[in-house]
Amino acid sequence: MKKAIVSVLLATVLLTSGMSVMADEGDTIKIGALFNLTGGQASIDTPSYQGFKLKADEINAAGGINGRMIEVVSYDGKTDQATCANNAKKMIDVDDCVVVSGFSDSNYALAAGAITQDKQVPFVITGATLPDLCEQIGDYSFMVPFGDDTCAYAAAEYAYAEIGTKCYMMIDQSMEFTKTLAECFQERFEELGGEIVGTDNYMNGDPDFSAQIDKFINNDGGAEFMFFSSVPNDAGPLVLQYRDKGVELPIVSGDGFDTPLVAEVAGAQSYDVFVSTHCSYTNEAENVQNFVKAYTDAYGTAPENAFAALGYDAMDLIGQALATVEDPTDTAAIKDAIEATSDFKGVTGTISYSAESHKPDKTASILELVDGEFQFVTEE
Repeated sequence: MKKAIVSVLLATVLLTSGMSVMADEGDTIKIGALFNLTGGQASIDTPSYQGFKLKADEINAAGGINGRMIEVVSYDGKTDQATCANNAKKMIDVDDCVVVSGFSDSNYALAAGAITQDKQVPFVITGATLPDLCEQIGDYSFMVPFGDDTCAYAAAEYAYAEIGTKCYMMIDQSMEFTKTLAECFQERFEELGGEIVGTDNYMNGDPDFSAQIDKFINNDGGAEFMFFSSVPNDAGPLVLQYRDKGVELPIVSGDGFDTPLVAEVAGAQSYDVFVSTHCSYTNEAENVQNFVKAYTDAYGTAPENAFAALGYDAMDLIGQALATVEDPTDTAAIKDAIEATSDFKGVTGTISYSAESHKPDKTASILELVDGEFQFVTEE
């Protein structure tokens, strides 16, 4: 049933992608929402777009930004770097967007960011987490999430304290995110006194992990748990195939693994899965529960993962910055207003920027997959 609901939601999103979504007639402020609504990133980018659009709708319902309505201009990046770059250019050159936002993976953020930086248009990144992402792109880029270092360190600290001191790692070597996440996890885990007893690699989209699983079964090195550094579309098949071959060890991973695809693909085999990610929807904080209710009311289902809240926070942060700008077409002034963000209270935590850092210092939530739903365990 849940899978069917997600499919309906995706179809709804696709009907609106590739066109402007007008909030009202008259003067508007155009903001680009560039997400991968199809392809391997869809299970995290679709909720992120929906969270982003939800906040834009709320801003418009409250009267807009200094009397101007938000116009969300959306295109599907199709999980393709060239398409992402081309769409970023179109948003700026054709649609006159004064801010571009989106993406849950750094490969696609880097592709679009090269355009936004060249055009001197602020780029608010919703979910991509390379620690030096903003330094690579330039001073017009801002991260809403924490970096991979924060995510991986939290996973390592929880695993070492609560699961075991011996880890076997499975790493997707095709993505900067997965390689960086794995490096940061190993760094912190070994600092704590943990031991990496073995590693193996694969490439995103590999349909069959039999060779890697057989290698692990033949020599698991005494591992007490596994760390999967994976992108969302591989998460479910990895869990299913390891479990089907009798591997029952706990599985630990980072953000992006908190995709509904794990439970949808692995079903009853998706047990003892722990994820370090951006927030927990069981957090009783008022702003968290208000978001969960608003998202559920708007889309007929609870937020699918933390990326929904990241999208919501991105639009909220952009809106608050725009409210302080005299001329909403002045992209340099908008950039300065975003950079001046201090103690912004988002669903995913508190965000502050400075001229020296456009990456927020936030905590990570540890979740466990229980009966097909991710449940809050602790905060690191």
